[in-house]
Amino acid sequence: MLAEQRQRYILEQLGQQGALSVSALVAQLHVSRETVRRDLNALAMRGLLLMTHGGALAPGQREPDLDVRQTSNAEGKRLIGERAAQFVPDEASLIIDSGTTTYAVARALLERRRLTIYTNDWRIGLLLGRRNDNRVTLLGGELADNEDAAFGLDTLHQLAQYHADFAFVGAGGISVDAAPLGAGLTDYSRAAAELRARMILGATVAVVVADHSKFGRITPVKIANFDKAHYVVTDVAPDRRTRKALETTGPELILAQAA
Repeated sequence: MLAEQRQRYILEQLGQQGALSVSALVAQLHVSRETVRRDLNALAMRGLLLMTHGGALAPGQREPDLDVRQTSNAEGKRLIGERAAQFVPDEASLIIDSGTTTYAVARALLERRRLTIYTNDWRIGLLLGRRNDNRVTLLGGELADNEDAAFGLDTLHQLAQYHADFAFVGAGGISVDAAPLGAGLTDYSRAAAELRARMILGATVAVVVADHSKFGRITPVKIANFDKAHYVVTDVAPDRRTRKALETTGPELILAQAA
């Protein structure tokens, strides 16, 4: 198969699936990893896809930058943060994921005292650290390109040393179509998906926080352990099909309401 034919095939598959792995393309095209990477690089140079660690994304599948997400549905995220924070008493231990909705949770915790916090988000660490006798551990790793947070093997290894009372975890999407039964949780990168899956397991009570825009969205990488989460806190109820799927999966749906 010629390079032009391979690249046309890659673009067709990417249009259907949104994301592809190098290993899958090697098996499908019967060529070496080096050949696949050359094809992906050539397409990326033309702006037809986005390279990731281990594969590629369709251009529209990249998560927006932090400053864009920060202004999107700010009021809904504030309500989610305030509702999620109601779970947390003084002196609790928390794992807090990176992201704009989890940052809203952190802001709602400003008056809590003597919290123990584990987070990969530097903004959350600075917000809650050095106040009210809180103790903050920043999880190390590779700094992300589009947010002030760390991801990677080092982050996973450090997180594995801790267990917390609560975990507050974000996601790229929640969809019925992302799981064979129930609802599936997905993200934009393997590093983020693996970290969030581990965060869910790292606490006695795991809470997924996601505004209504995440429902029905499928991002490229599945997040494991969604069935181990206890709650999903959101601002607007999803459609009936999604609500039924959440019931099948396990987490209880909680709506954040204005006072």
